[in-house]
Amino acid sequence: MKILLLKDPKSGDIVSDPYVQLSHPEDYEGLIFTSPRAVEAVRLCLENKKEAWRHSLKDKWNCKPIYVVGKATAALVDELGLSSEGEASGNAEKLADLICSKQKCYSAPILFPCGSLKREVLPKRLKEKYVPLESITVYQTAQHPDIRSSLTDYFTKEGIPGSIVFFSPSGVKFCLRLIQELANDQVNQIKFASIGPTTSEAMVAEGLTLSCTALNPTPQDLAKGLMRTQSQ
Repeated sequence: MKILLLKDPKSGDIVSDPYVQLSHPEDYEGLIFTSPRAVEAVRLCLENKKEAWRHSLKDKWNCKPIYVVGKATAALVDELGLSSEGEASGNAEKLADLICSKQKCYSAPILFPCGSLKREVLPKRLKEKYVPLESITVYQTAQHPDIRSSLTDYFTKEGIPGSIVFFSPSGVKFCLRLIQELANDQVNQIKFASIGPTTSEAMVAEGLTLSCTALNPTPQDLAKGLMRTQSQ
């Protein structure tokens, strides 16, 4: 049984340098990271500002809540020397619920470094609960230039995979049409799975039938879900 994993590349084009905001922690009530890419973009902007970050800014940010989604994001935030919470939330919607549960009066916004294709679930939920948010786009999500040739090469050499796993809504956006084209009338033989509910929503919106959604966005939970689908 062949399983095709459609993961996003780790790097992305940097859109805005968030250092202006990061250098003024006093202007914000905290930080939100919902993806590893956003943390990577922040890390890159700090490359030439390491002294200021280590000796002043990092400690000031650590006095404020740093909210994250998922273990991968939390691990990268930890590498920046920041303590985080919300790792187990699993998606932006649940993280928003966690933030709103604090029932805090905000005198300043929470800073939200994000990608160009961010969903509006978290900003909308926070706005409904009067939690001020300042979003800054720090990376651009774009189709990989080699995606067509890579997928065509895979299907030519390996044939139709038994399962395909999507790891993000952008993966669905950039890959699904090509997969349907390559698989043709055999596309219904493929079992489609996702890493989490946000990606699942994007897949269902495209008319796909889901075989499984990982209980949590971890390799272990994804593997368990895939094993269950193979036994069905």
